This record gives sequence, C-alpha cells and structure tokens, in this order.
Amino acid sequence: MSDTTADQRRVAEAETLLVACPTDASVNRVPHAKLARSPKCGRCHNPLFAGKAVELDGANFDSHALRSDLPVVVDFWAEWCGPCRMMTPNFEMAAPRLEPLVRLGKLDTEAHPAIAGRYGIRAIPSMGMIRKGREIARTSGVLPTSAIVDWVEQALRGAALTSVKA
Repeated sequence: MSDTTADQRRVAEAETLLVACPTDASVNRVPHAKLARSPKCGRCHNPLFAGKAVELDGANFDSHALRSDLPVVVDFWAEWCGPCRMMTPNFEMAAPRLEPLVRLGKLDTEAHPAIAGRYGIRAIPSMGMIRKGREIARTSGVLPTSAIVDWVEQALRGAALTSVKA
C-alpha cells in the first residue's frame, strides 16, 4: 500500500466513528458530520440514537464499552435498590440531552456481577464513563438530570474527549 493510500485511509477513519447500535449491538461506521442527523444502523435500520438509555448485558456490553468510539455512561444499578429506582427517570431524561456525544446505558449489577466486578463497583447507584474499555470518570449517588448532564460534560472535558462532539 502506498503512503498516499495509507494517508487517505487514516484521514477517512479519523472522519468517522464506530457506533454500536442500541438495538442489535452491531458496530456501525458513521461519518462525524452525520452524527447529529439521525443515523441508522446498517444491519437493523433502527436509529443509532433513540434518546434513551440502552439496557446493557453480557451480550452487548463490549460492543458499547470496548468497540464503540463513543464513551458510554453506565448506570450501575439493581432492582432492589430504592435510590437506583429514584435515579432511573433522571438518567433516562439525560439521554436525549447527551446523545450523540455519549451513549447512556444501564447495567443491572445483580444480573451481571462479572461486568460490575470488572469495574470495581462497590456501591450503587454508581455512574461510570467508559471509553474503549477504560473507565475515565465515576460518580456515585442519586443525581438530578441537570447534574447528570453537567457531570458528563465535565468528564468529557476532563478526559479531552470534546472532539467526539457532533
């Protein structure tokens, strides 16, 4: 491969992001400029950004947290946890305000303790921002929607991920 072809491929890759589908977890290549224009999954044709949190599990977690270029903000929760249930509507209302900057996802720590253990979750509710498998920010406790949005935006700035913006 010539240097020019390799350079062109690097530029094309820099102008696109890998985004996991919230419906089928397939990873889609999306041009940066089209992130805010309601892109659809190439496999299932559903919207890549539905304005709501994704239910994460063992089958789709790695697509969102490891393979996607978007940071995923994970709400680590459990059904029996009263504060977790209090935070659920706040977290859901934050999703349309934060997409396509990040993906919001909920992980039931009782159903998926190995994933929660991988990130050392000891208290719930906890939110962690993960990009390419690496945790880049964490907070615990019930937060109102505006505080969730502020925390995510601050974490993106702190991790120098503002280039992900659409």
